[in-house]
Amino acid sequence: MSVTNSAVQAAPAEGAKLPAHETVYQKLRAQILFGELAPGQAVTIQGLTESLGAGMTPVREAIRRLISDGALMFQGNRRVSVPLLRSEDIDELSYVRKSIESELARRAALRINPDQIARLEAIDIALDQAINTGDVAGYLVQNYSFHSELYGYADAPIMADLADRLWLRFGPSLRVVCGRFGTQSFPDRHKDIIDAMRRNEPEKVAHAMEKDVEQGMEQVSQGLGASN
Repeated sequence: MSVTNSAVQAAPAEGAKLPAHETVYQKLRAQILFGELAPGQAVTIQGLTESLGAGMTPVREAIRRLISDGALMFQGNRRVSVPLLRSEDIDELSYVRKSIESELARRAALRINPDQIARLEAIDIALDQAINTGDVAGYLVQNYSFHSELYGYADAPIMADLADRLWLRFGPSLRVVCGRFGTQSFPDRHKDIIDAMRRNEPEKVAHAMEKDVEQGMEQVSQGLGASN
């Protein structure tokens, strides 16, 4: 499966077409989010124009936006690369993710309806299939899709945007760890979240999400530590 083609992206209205700069941004963002571009990997305007089949102007704009998102880092001398995560970065990400994403999950639980819960369950089933077959790309896409879908139900766009930017920070490293140690090393708390939603227990949903984030970031930390 192509990670880029499988990425969860904001789709235009039916019959509409995204402008070139937005299309390039979404494609490059997906490559970073799902680890197609590795931590520390340098990117160039020329290289991206060739790989994405895009013009230099939309590529420049996409790079500028992704630097602003924290997904790319400008290193001087016109060099741009995917950031490497340090242990202190992981600590910060874990703290902020637990705070924001548990609250998003709690708010979503207060608003969610049975059809939306069924949608989350369908995504989780696809996630389980990816885990069982060792499909790293599928795991990354479905895991992100579950969280993104859930946070969309929270009606909290500022926090949801912040959460999305945080995922861009650790997505490439998550791909590295999954590639080295397999999808089986990343169990989740999604079923606990779904069960608590069905019981209309928003605080338990928030707690399960906090544990899901904590567990995932610990796995990233241990995986990156073992590789050093």
